[in-house]
This record gives sequence, structure tokens and C-alpha cells, in this order.
Amino acid sequence: MISFIKTLEAGFERNANAQIAKEQKAYMKNHFEFYGVKSVKRREIQKPFLVKQYLPAKTDMEVIVKMLWLKPQRELQYFAQELVFKYIAQLEEQDIDLLEFMVTNKSWWDTVDYISAKIIGEYFKSFPDKRDEIIKKWLDSGNMWLQRSAVLFQLKYKDNLDTEFLSYVINYLLGSNEFFINKAIGWVLREYGKTNPAWVVDFANKTALSNLSRKEALRIITR
Repeated sequence: MISFIKTLEAGFERNANAQIAKEQKAYMKNHFEFYGVKSVKRREIQKPFLVKQYLPAKTDMEVIVKMLWLKPQRELQYFAQELVFKYIAQLEEQDIDLLEFMVTNKSWWDTVDYISAKIIGEYFKSFPDKRDEIIKKWLDSGNMWLQRSAVLFQLKYKDNLDTEFLSYVINYLLGSNEFFINKAIGWVLREYGKTNPAWVVDFANKTALSNLSRKEALRIITR
């Protein structure tokens, strides 16, 4: 595991760019350090580490992800979440603890949105009986990023989106002053509006959404 991580880090270090790192750090409100590797180059560097036959054992996933998550450079967290996605078909019930760790540590929209829509959304498809309990816990937690994940995990569900459950989540969060919560509500409604615009319009009309949520929800439908 150590060799795997050190080899990955060496690839990023060889391609580091201080000026780009400064710009990336500023874009992320100075929350994180960066190597200064842009997305296209980052994916090129990390590609060999995500090839199926060279992936670490699934049993090593949690340790590797946590080690990468605690490192300062943001590119390593981007790699870690993409590594988890490679094991999406092998996720086990207890892996929700790792996903919670990823959401609640070094939290910002760039990782939380990927984890919510691409990983947590798939987790609940595999373990639907865990959904109600976990989402209620996240909503009750008061943690903005867990709450955002509760909103966004159905983002890519399309026809499989559970409108009753989405209504429950949104209504729980109504009245929030958090930008990232109200933006997420609008985003998931806008995305579902591509599949079922009539439902979204009806929901928006009968729900006391924030101005931001309503604007985002109806932006495409009313254009």
C-alpha cells in the first residue's frame, strides 16, 4: 500500500506546477493545497493506478483512501474517490462508514458532490434497506455536507428517483440559510426536471422553496 501511494505521489510531484497550484488553491477558497496538476493531466497520471488488473485488493481500499484523504494535496483526494468508484460493484454494507468519513473530512463541494452522486447513490441501490436509517441520521446530524449528500444521492437516478423520499428530504431542510443546501435542492430538482418536468413544477409551486432553490429548479423548464 505504501509503495502504491508513494509511486502515485511521485507522478504528481514530477508534474507539479506552482503557479497552477496557486490558482487552484485560490479557486477553492484556500481550503486545500494542490500539486498544480490540471484535470486532464491528473487523469493521465493516475490512469495506470486504476487499471483493473493492477488495483489493490478491495480489503486494502479503506486504508489507502484514508491515508490519501489525510494528505494535504487535493489531487490525492480526487484520486481516492475515483479509486473507491472502481470498487463500486464490490461495496459492502459497512463501507458506508468510509463514505461518511470522506464526506465529513476535508469537506467541500468538489469531493462531496462526486461521492454523493456517483458512489453513495450506487451504494443505496445495492443496500436500499439502509437508506431510510442512514439518511435520517445525516439529516439529523446538522452536518451541512451530510445533508447535502442526502439531497444529492439521487441526482442521477432519473426514472428511478423516489419522489416521495426526495420530498421528505427537501421538506426536512426547508428554511435552511446554507447556500450549499439550497443550491443542492435546486440542482437535484433541475436534474429531475429533465425526466419529469411536470412533477418538478408542481412540487416547486406547492413547496416553500428558497429563492435560490426555486430559481435553480425551474431554470431549464421555464427557459
